Order: sequence, then structure tokens, then C-alpha cells
Amino acid sequence: MEKINVAQKLSSFSDYFNPRIVGELNGQHVKLVKFQGEFIWHHHDNEDELFYVVKGSFDMFLRDKTITINAGEFLVVPRGIEHKPVAR
Repeated sequence: MEKINVAQKLSSFSDYFNPRIVGELNGQHVKLVKFQGEFIWHHHDNEDELFYVVKGSFDMFLRDKTITINAGEFLVVPRGIEHKPVAR
């Protein structure tokens, strides 16, 4: 068991929309990713997805609304829900 320094892990890569696995919790991966621009519309059949913003902000497009997530905030997208993250 080792602690994870999020800032250190984030500084170790510079590409976007390429998640890095930094841990595991109850059989699910804990991932870090940097966003820039638009990702594709997609959904996950088997798992919910948590988005926690460390720095900056982004918009999560859902089919019926858009939610802005700022630094220090998080959003859980339930499995099966189509979503598209966009960071300007």
C-alpha cells in the first residue's frame, strides 16, 4: 500500500484523453486524465464513471443538458448514460 500524489502523477504525462491507471478500488480502476478539446459521445455498459476536476473546468454534455464541472467539483455519470466531455 502506497500513497498517491495526484499532482506528481499528472506532471508525468502531457497528452490528452489518454487515461493513466493510478490505483484500484473494489475491482475498479482509478484513472487520471488530462482533457483538452472534445471527446466523443460514448457510454459505459458496466460501470459508472466519476469525473473529479483538479484544475480548470470542463463541460459534460449529456443528451438533455450540459453540466459545467469546476476545480474541486465532481460528477458521477451512471452506467449506460451517453456523455461527451469538452474542455475548452
